[in-house]
Amino acid sequence: MCGRTCLTLDPDQVLCACKYPNEKLQDDAKQQKFATPEWRAEFNLGRRYQASYNIAPTDITPVIVSAAHFAEAAEDQKGTDRIVMPMMWGMIPPWHKGDYRKHGLTTNNCRLEHLMDSKLYRGPFKRGQRCVVLCEGFYEWQTTKQAKPSDREAYLLYVPQEADVKIHDKSTWSPSNVKLLRMAALFDVWQDENGDKMYSYSIITFESTKIMSWMHYRMPAILETEQQMNDWLHFKHVSDSKALAALRPATGLQWHRVGKLVNNSRNKSDECNKPFEAASKPEKPKGMLAWLTGNKQKLHQNKTTNDEVVIKEETAKRSVDEISPTAAESAAKRTCCAPIQIAPPALKSEHEIKLESTES
Repeated sequence: MCGRTCLTLDPDQVLCACKYPNEKLQDDAKQQKFATPEWRAEFNLGRRYQASYNIAPTDITPVIVSAAHFAEAAEDQKGTDRIVMPMMWGMIPPWHKGDYRKHGLTTNNCRLEHLMDSKLYRGPFKRGQRCVVLCEGFYEWQTTKQAKPSDREAYLLYVPQEADVKIHDKSTWSPSNVKLLRMAALFDVWQDENGDKMYSYSIITFESTKIMSWMHYRMPAILETEQQMNDWLHFKHVSDSKALAALRPATGLQWHRVGKLVNNSRNKSDECNKPFEAASKPEKPKGMLAWLTGNKQKLHQNKTTNDEVVIKEETAKRSVDEISPTAAESAAKRTCCAPIQIAPPALKSEHEIKLESTES
């Protein structure tokens, strides 16, 4: 399986990295000469290739095809029989109508086991529409361990490089000495209602061998040698069966774990392909700076704590003064508000009541 790639070279640099030995250029001394592919910029509905550390399906990427697919190029090959052209990742079904992005099929990868049974892929293969996808490496997530998709470890896989070349560090290599990873694919041409064309491709995959089975159960068909490249690309001179035989498991791959930044295809930072241990992290102060920074933080914390204590004490005092009366004020208030004791009238005897009545 292949769901994300990395290619940070511009078109001229891609061509430089794709030079290949060509017998047509050999002189009488039989010295090996190298040819440079030609760049063919297709319209592709106005979309163009953009170098990126995090290429995802539906992006436009450089792809190698045989010059024989284009009559004008085949007649004037100038010593090269390979063309590099931009195509969209994810084959568009030729029968699809409407928005090319809404065909509803997952066509990023094509399973080799079902290639000849597929309505989508059998036609392009029989027509010789075989191509090679270029990248510095592809990202893969480990699915052989139980984990949520967001928690799966991600890796960048690439072909072995020269001793001093670090694929994640462009300061250690140039387009002339880097070894790009080359994956076999099929392409097709889709037309919209106006007749405008869009070239698109699907990467061929098969069951993982020991070199990658610890990480994922599928792996892309990687073309490691020039012979494999020629057998896959030269559809006019190489039979279908021989072309399929060129799709063999890779014998050499290297990889390193990368961070979760690559999980989101919108992240295009150069941190995407960095080894997990080397990914940038906030630097901590060192030496005297660390001591000064630490003391400054402590002083600030102490000052803040002392200020808070003073504020709390003053607030508490004001609250007591405003809410609780003093003892004298309390006594005064109690004196003013004390109830007046009124003596009840003396009760008269029965005899006195009778005398008062007689006198009246």
